[in-house]
Amino acid sequence: MELLVMENAQLNARDPDLAGLRVLVVGAGRSGLAAARLAAARRARVTLCDREPVERIAEAAREARSFGADVHAGGHPPGLADDADLVIVSPGVPTNVALLEHARELRLPVWGEVELAARFCRGRIVGVTGSNGKSTVTTMIGDVLRGAGIGGGTGGNLDRPFADLLEHDAPDAWHALELSSFQLDTVETLRAEVAVVLNLSPDHLDRHASLEAYADAKARLLELQDVEAFAVLNADDPESARFRSAVRGRLHLFSTRVEPEPGAFLRAGRLTLRTEYGEDDVLGVEELPVPGDHNVSNALAAALACRLAGCDGEVIARGLRAYRPLPHRLELVADVNGIRFYNDSKATNPASAACALAAFPAGATHLVLGGRDKGADWSALAELIRTHARRVFLVGEAAPMLERLLAGSVPTHVSTTVPQAVEDAFDGAAEGDVVLLAPGCASFDQYRNFAERGDDFRHAARSLGGAGGSDG
Repeated sequence: MELLVMENAQLNARDPDLAGLRVLVVGAGRSGLAAARLAAARRARVTLCDREPVERIAEAAREARSFGADVHAGGHPPGLADDADLVIVSPGVPTNVALLEHARELRLPVWGEVELAARFCRGRIVGVTGSNGKSTVTTMIGDVLRGAGIGGGTGGNLDRPFADLLEHDAPDAWHALELSSFQLDTVETLRAEVAVVLNLSPDHLDRHASLEAYADAKARLLELQDVEAFAVLNADDPESARFRSAVRGRLHLFSTRVEPEPGAFLRAGRLTLRTEYGEDDVLGVEELPVPGDHNVSNALAAALACRLAGCDGEVIARGLRAYRPLPHRLELVADVNGIRFYNDSKATNPASAACALAAFPAGATHLVLGGRDKGADWSALAELIRTHARRVFLVGEAAPMLERLLAGSVPTHVSTTVPQAVEDAFDGAAEGDVVLLAPGCASFDQYRNFAERGDDFRHAARSLGGAGGSDG
């Protein structure tokens, strides 16, 4: 017991001494591997475990062993916690698995990878969460900050985990982090100097018990802020009103409909900021390189966050003009005989699929929809489909449910697979039409992730009739 007290004291520190401590990392994905690497670099004795058999995580196992970690594959036996001083859980692992429950019974600290990295971070953080638009806004912010010559990294729930960004860390660094509800579930000391909550719509209800539980996880980003920090909320999103009570910092709003003070808004078609630094006319909507009203809102949120981080209006305008959309986010992947193919595979819930569909003129879009449903409310998207989509091509596990939902309101066809949907949509599309992959569902019924699904769509579109496609 005396040893346990001593070790917990080590872990309570902002810059904890992990030397000699036994750190168990649960989940061998990108975040878990990053956490294991960081703990090993801090001289911890690391064990990495994953539920998949070793042949499925062979590459991660090889890397983990290269920096001295032990690897346990094929399950999460609760007994692994008996030999641990600290447990780190990857965001993809549900927090109620038996191993983590046993760790809590033993009164062991259970952190996420983001929490581990936050305890070692010396720089400042712009944290971005919400149901939709997180990746776009985070990368917009990161591009502006780097374009301004400010050190730090861009990542989190993106390709680079927070733990890996610490190689760019310094006292004057600013890190732009996309933060999912799963990551925020396990934070304790993360302090964002600028916290952005973009919106709220039902998502991940297959893992969160309710919309309230999902929202509570998002609110952690605001609740952990200092009073001098900045909080940014969406004035146009009714569901975001519930976050007002969680705000601890200085509140700013963004809107495409009104002029909040302080905040970001549109005036005569131009992105405008009103903050303690004064008023900045940043740039015109037509100068943004990404389509859709939702991306105007995203750009307002990003511009406001960058201004609160100290960037001036000219720097922000330059960064937004130069921004290029991430793959799988309204990505123009091919133009075949005047028919444009857009890949929005990252639209993994109905609200994000609705944003993608609304970005194009009504009646000109052939929509590819479906995958694995996450327990979402489809009513709003179904109504938009009735008015905006010309035809809908259904794929994956959700196809039968969606066929029943849309029956009689719009022509539907069960294509089953994404490549078949591309062929079916192309047959009957006309010059000037759009074929849009905005599935509104997770990809895990047919793919390892949304990126693999988007790549399949891209390849199928570019293969039509042997045609080459434009990258857009």
